[in-house]
Amino acid sequence: MWRFFKLLIFLIILLAIGLVGYAYVGPILFPSDFAAPAQEVTRPVTLDAN
Repeated sequence: MWRFFKLLIFLIILLAIGLVGYAYVGPILFPSDFAAPAQEVTRPVTLDAN
């Protein structure tokens, strides 16, 4: 049972390192995935002020 928990902890740490690595290297390798939307959105707003 202890071996299972050690493996689970190891996989969680490995996934966390991978996520941080993707956050740093991702914009360099996959710039379209990290790009902001290029379309402007305008919507009318009605304010109920007295």
